[in-house]
Amino acid sequence: MGDVLGGEDGIHGPSIEWESFLISPLGSPVHGPFHPRPGPARPCRSGFLFLLAVLLAGTSAAWAPSPARAASADAAATPRLRVAAALFPLAAVARSVGGSRVEVDDLTPPGVDAHDLEPTSDQVDTLLDADLAVVLGGSFQPALDRVTERRDGPTIVWIADLEGAAARRADEDPHVWLDPVRVARFAERVGERLARLDPDHATGYRRRSGAFVAIVDALDARYAATLSTCARDLLITSHEAFGWLAARYGLREVGVTRGSPDAEPDPARVADLADLARREGATTVFTEPLASDRVARTLAREAGGLETVVLDPLEGLRGRRGAIGDGADYVRVMERNLDRIATALDCA
Repeated sequence: MGDVLGGEDGIHGPSIEWESFLISPLGSPVHGPFHPRPGPARPCRSGFLFLLAVLLAGTSAAWAPSPARAASADAAATPRLRVAAALFPLAAVARSVGGSRVEVDDLTPPGVDAHDLEPTSDQVDTLLDADLAVVLGGSFQPALDRVTERRDGPTIVWIADLEGAAARRADEDPHVWLDPVRVARFAERVGERLARLDPDHATGYRRRSGAFVAIVDALDARYAATLSTCARDLLITSHEAFGWLAARYGLREVGVTRGSPDAEPDPARVADLADLARREGATTVFTEPLASDRVARTLAREAGGLETVVLDPLEGLRGRRGAIGDGADYVRVMERNLDRIATALDCA
């Protein structure tokens, strides 16, 4: 090529091939005085390309995401489903089945009686905008039911799926979540609906649903084994909320009031239950955590000085310390209920 570098730098000399230029890491010639060594040119393009390949390979390896990082990024990029649940037991199922893939709003705040809940404007918006609504139906929370009818998105109405005798029982006693067997079937339904809404994570929903069902099935087994050994079978309550539990395990429940736990009791009803308690040898009148125990104490006194004990219908969490409103809280409260029933009925 001759003296191709003649110019202002005054670089002249033997024939110098382009391959002998010093190249910066960015691939451009290094400018400035350059004095080649005498002798034949030493091509270095292959060496530079090798070095560049090494550098690029290292950079690619450093920036390439690991499989775990890629999966985490994909999960983070997928928004969580918003689930609006009418009250604690329904929210507990949704949280246990949905896991970290869902954000659940319990529309009945802790410490609030779920009966006849009047939703705030924010709660109305939450219910209308949720990706999935999970409500009880029936006449338990009519104000929420009216809002639910305005939804465009998918909704699970638990009681609406009941048939025959179960549907008739729900008309009088909507506390279906106190039957662990029915809770397990409801969890399966929630899992399938979430899987359809979020098919990329369907396996996780079904896995968590199966795990929760196994836990609730074990709870059912403990109830069945314990309550099959009782000396008595009568539950006397201030409010008839435990009919589903009683029917599942061969017990009877009689209560002072139906419907709202704060309804004014009939004095004749109180007298009749006091006579029944004496005839049956009852030891306990059950009351509820979110209702006044005045009626229970009156009945206990007229029946001959019975004990009053709280039995939780799980309509709300009452702001329990450490409670997050998931399936573990549901099982914990149900196990405590079992201990108290077993004591009252003298179960072996």
